[in-house]
Amino acid sequence: MHQHHGHSHDHGGSDYSRPLAWGAALNVVYVVIEAGCGLYFNSLALLADAGHNLSDVLGLLLALGAVLLARRPATPRRTYGFRRATILAAFISSLLLLAALLGIIWESFQRLGNPAQVSGVAVMIVAGVGVLVNAATAAMFHAGSKHDLNVKGAYLHMAADAAISLGVVGVGLGVWLTGWNWLDPAVSLAVAGVIAYAGWELLRDSFNLAVDAAPSGIDPHAVETFLLEQPGVEALHDLHIWGLSTRETALTVHLIRPEGNSHDDFLQSLAADLREQFQIGHSTVQIEQGYNLCPAAGCITQHDGAEDHDDEGGDHDHDHDHDHDGDCDHATEI
Repeated sequence: MHQHHGHSHDHGGSDYSRPLAWGAALNVVYVVIEAGCGLYFNSLALLADAGHNLSDVLGLLLALGAVLLARRPATPRRTYGFRRATILAAFISSLLLLAALLGIIWESFQRLGNPAQVSGVAVMIVAGVGVLVNAATAAMFHAGSKHDLNVKGAYLHMAADAAISLGVVGVGLGVWLTGWNWLDPAVSLAVAGVIAYAGWELLRDSFNLAVDAAPSGIDPHAVETFLLEQPGVEALHDLHIWGLSTRETALTVHLIRPEGNSHDDFLQSLAADLREQFQIGHSTVQIEQGYNLCPAAGCITQHDGAEDHDDEGGDHDHDHDHDHDGDCDHATEI
């Protein structure tokens, strides 16, 4: 058995600690102003938006703390360092979004039965400032949200707030033109819908990463097919793909390559291809030259063109799907 490790350590990427700090500070100031105006003008829409903005400040601070923790080096006990803190921050951020949602829904139903007088013009002015603040903060994270779930959490918080503040502007205009005070709690319920959509997506993706699922942007079947198409590879087993953090992905796999000789060159090229095609920056590949190293009969996924092999470890039929308990994990045959 030949065991080789092809590691490509890509810890790069933009540092969002400064935008996160600026975004948190800017929103703290706005939350204080908006909450004060909401109380003074008796606007639930403003208070609801302020409460949501407060949860966003906490979300930004969580994201900032996770980024700073992720910089800490690995230790003999924490061999991956603290990079998974970014996953936990994204997960907690999603829970904050949903907590704000429940509070807004509860208060909105209370107000629908007994609408309060609202100053339409004042609400429009305060919420208009909120649109600018939240949109500017969201713009800081737009690019990073495509590659980092932790940054995506911050971006969703801010983008949702910009949309919510825009809705509150509509409340102020509607109340000013019609005098319909019930618009205030009605729009708050619409705000809750926006939060629910953004919060559920973030909760789902962050929970999946927390339980070591393959990141949503990576198709495990496509990775498996790619590996089986590599020169000399006849089969594979124990393929695992998971997120080390919200922007780093790891892979381990055993490849059966009976005739291969230059394993070092093969592994170096494979690690580069995995990084370029699938954004998998940490790959550990074990090369095996026989089929008897996997103790479970059904654990091997075989290349379509490979022949059956009977090794000393037992008879293995590799042309059919299996469901056997064993010491190594098996993949679905393609």
